[in-house]
Amino acid sequence: MRYLLSLTILLTSFFGISQSDEAPKKFVLDANPFYGSILLHNPDISHLITNHPAGVILGISRKTYGYKEWEGDFGYPDTGYTFVYQNTNNPTLGQLYSVYGHYNFYFLKRNVQLRVAQGLAYNNNPYDKKENFRNNAYGSHILSSTLLMLNYHKENLFAGLGVNAGLSFIHYSNANFKAPNTSTNTFAFNVGLTYTLDADSTYEYLKPESTGITSEPIRYNIVLRAGANESDVINMGRYGFVTISAYADKRLGKKSAIQLGTDVFFSNFLKELIRYQSTAFPELDVDPDTDYKRVGLFIGHELFVNKMSVVTQLGYYVYYPFDFEGKMYNRIGMKRYFGNKIFGALTLKSHGAKAEAVEFGMGIRL
Repeated sequence: MRYLLSLTILLTSFFGISQSDEAPKKFVLDANPFYGSILLHNPDISHLITNHPAGVILGISRKTYGYKEWEGDFGYPDTGYTFVYQNTNNPTLGQLYSVYGHYNFYFLKRNVQLRVAQGLAYNNNPYDKKENFRNNAYGSHILSSTLLMLNYHKENLFAGLGVNAGLSFIHYSNANFKAPNTSTNTFAFNVGLTYTLDADSTYEYLKPESTGITSEPIRYNIVLRAGANESDVINMGRYGFVTISAYADKRLGKKSAIQLGTDVFFSNFLKELIRYQSTAFPELDVDPDTDYKRVGLFIGHELFVNKMSVVTQLGYYVYYPFDFEGKMYNRIGMKRYFGNKIFGALTLKSHGAKAEAVEFGMGIRL
């Protein structure tokens, strides 16, 4: 299901980069070789951190000039695609090829660029119990990947050529859709060139009048989420889950709202994990009749971008009969509104940096 989240970002960027309206079609290409380190976020992957990964980040971006209201609201970001090749320089981890949809946001008079990208990656050497049992980071060929790149950025310094340099962070995971899934995080330094197509053309940034909602009464939301995931026990199997969420939100302005609500989790993989631990590890003193359900309270924030929004939530289990990854949990993802009341959601639920599942949801906002 996390792959659907990545595909949503890719398709959103596609519609941004291929608009057929009167907006200018001005594109910038970029190429950034990088060199860095895989961070030790979990001691279980210490045996895999033996060398420094290296690779290249390639991108194509379309400039925006305020022909749509949200573009001006967010400082005229770019939309586009990114391709990343990463050689981990470790034969167990192998090599990774990734495709992303991205947004470039600008700061400090457009001299600093932040690229936020989500996409899919292909790993050429995932876990195999016979051929590659040491690779406990990637349990599948296809992974979801997140890229953050913060650059000093100057375009069109000479004949369309420009420069950028900065830091990159690349995350690879399959969100426990298939074990093992310890995942990796690469932190790297990158430096490269940009090339502006049609560099001689210049366009003005428009400032359309605001038509967005700036205040609302408290709204009430109900969301039904579902998906499938697997515990960290390899070959235990994938099981479906259902989550019911109810929350209230209050608009803080045109761009954001705060949330307060509750989740009820029906996670069938926990039912199997409870049975397994009660039988295989009697020293853990797990009762086989322990309830697998959980209930949490959460606070959250929603950032509105046109008909899309970005959701972040932090929760705490108030009903927690079985200990799994601690009582705190977090959720991040995207919503797409269909009219004023109905929305779809793709979210990643985690415990800190440890992903539990990707949730596919439908909801109503009253």
